[in-house]
Amino acid sequence: MFKWINEGKICESDNRIEIYAPAQSDFFCNNGAVSEEGITPDNLCNAPFYYTDVNGDFVMTVRVSHDFKDTYDSASVMVMVDMNTWAKACFEKTDFGTHAAVSVVTKNGESDDANGCNIEGNNVWLKICRVGNSFSFHFSEDGRQFYMMRFFNLPAENAVKVGLLAQAPQGDGGNRIYEDLSIENRTVKNIRFGE
Repeated sequence: MFKWINEGKICESDNRIEIYAPAQSDFFCNNGAVSEEGITPDNLCNAPFYYTDVNGDFVMTVRVSHDFKDTYDSASVMVMVDMNTWAKACFEKTDFGTHAAVSVVTKNGESDDANGCNIEGNNVWLKICRVGNSFSFHFSEDGRQFYMMRFFNLPAENAVKVGLLAQAPQGDGGNRIYEDLSIENRTVKNIRFGE
């Protein structure tokens, strides 16, 4: 059963979920960083997060897409322990003008931010794997060959919140598309490979 943090507009049909990302919506804890030039995200935890509680090890995969209108527009997946401890993998329009696999890990209410590989096109597969308190994010352009974008640890109990995050931190908002969502309770043999 799926629930909401920051309930949003959703449309579900067959293997497709469409969530509307409201304007100025994000999950990011900036910790006071500022700059004279460029865009520095504010502290925001207001983006719609459509999640389910998952116990133990798991693998989640989903194909994501959107229209890349504004900087930091993203269709994302997230794993959350609580509001101060979470991580997200994003297919994002970066501040460098690229489409990229981006990851953020937040502990003690402080977020990092890591741009990963640039990706051609407007859709990609994202994967989250859990083994104990270790997690990994992966991306794939074809849904078959996945590449690791991030390995990290979270101080998690048995159950965590896992699901879909729609964000538009700087822009006017828009639809984020999630297709062929799968969540399996299984333990991968190699968390870095996601298999």
